[in-house]
Amino acid sequence: MEEAKLFIITYFAALLGVLPPGLVNMTVAKTCVKDGKKSGMYVAAGASSIVLLQAFIAVLLAKYIFANPFVQNILLRAGLVIFLILGIYFFVMAKRKTGIEHKSHKANSNSIFKGMLIAALNVFPIPYFVAIAGALNVGVGVTYHWYKIITFAVAASVGTFTSLYSYVLFFDRIEGKTETFARYSNYFMAGLMLVLVIITLVRIYNA
Repeated sequence: MEEAKLFIITYFAALLGVLPPGLVNMTVAKTCVKDGKKSGMYVAAGASSIVLLQAFIAVLLAKYIFANPFVQNILLRAGLVIFLILGIYFFVMAKRKTGIEHKSHKANSNSIFKGMLIAALNVFPIPYFVAIAGALNVGVGVTYHWYKIITFAVAASVGTFTSLYSYVLFFDRIEGKTETFARYSNYFMAGLMLVLVIITLVRIYNA
């Protein structure tokens, strides 16, 4: 019963955490527009597999991060650099105005690796899952309960995939507006990176 409760809470926390437009889910949507739904599904699967690893890392680091503000500051600064690089990249891509041509490429393992790479660059889930793990007392005590850690990580990955899958389904509504989506998606992503940079700077200052 305790594991079931842990799974449900973590599942919905992950689902809701990924649901707002962000780096990973916008990449899934853009992949659907460019390469089709199946490729979008592969990107979602690849990203979810990385979230599984990130959730494990978050639990294992939870006790140290809560006890050591220095470690927390290091993670924030690393995230700041990544968000700056990604923001510049998306802004440059938006300025190129090349658009996205709708094609029917055959989905392959490259889409999975693409999802894994994008999810790996997105470091925000680690502190997010650290906070959840601390709230649920997973990996924060003196000893590790591995069955809880596994339940936590699997729920985080499944919840993430569910949220990303909703973007694959949403593709039907944007499929006929490819040009408009292509024109503004990179600007949106650049703006999102700017917001994340500002938030991270505020968190670093407050820390």
